[in-house]
Amino acid sequence: MDAAIALSQTWFDAAERFMGLNLAAAKATMEESVERTQAMLSVRDVQELLALSGGMTQPSLEKAVSYSRNAYSIANGASTEVSRIVEATIAENNKQVAQLIDFAAKNSPAGSEPAVSMLKSAVAAANTAYDTFARATRQAVEMAESNVSTATSVTMKAASAANDSVKGSVKRKAA
Repeated sequence: MDAAIALSQTWFDAAERFMGLNLAAAKATMEESVERTQAMLSVRDVQELLALSGGMTQPSLEKAVSYSRNAYSIANGASTEVSRIVEATIAENNKQVAQLIDFAAKNSPAGSEPAVSMLKSAVAAANTAYDTFARATRQAVEMAESNVSTATSVTMKAASAANDSVKGSVKRKAA
């Protein structure tokens, strides 16, 4: 029951953080839209318009990447907490199963030792399989995190280079 409550709390906390992130993003987008509209209304010629539009791309991309990182952080934090709760619950259940098997072994009739031994082996094999699966899952998550980080960095560098190219083109046309 405690695990169910902890899981519910974890998901509610994550949902609350996502709502906060989305509200902050919506507010920032609306404020930015007003600022951009005012800036666009003050444009006097095509060169100024090109310079203004070229300068808008990079901040928007940076905000999108920041939003994605924050959303990923929230999801990853919730996932880590859920994994911790599940692993603790499994460990407690394994302890209880081991105690039950020991109790059964002590109170079983003579000649039942092979059955008890087989049961202990089956439980040990299941635990080993779960541990292997959990380890592989953690490694996959770590690899995905590394790939996301690398892709984000490459995207930001490419966007920055493209933005610099647009700004350089606008300056050359203005000259």
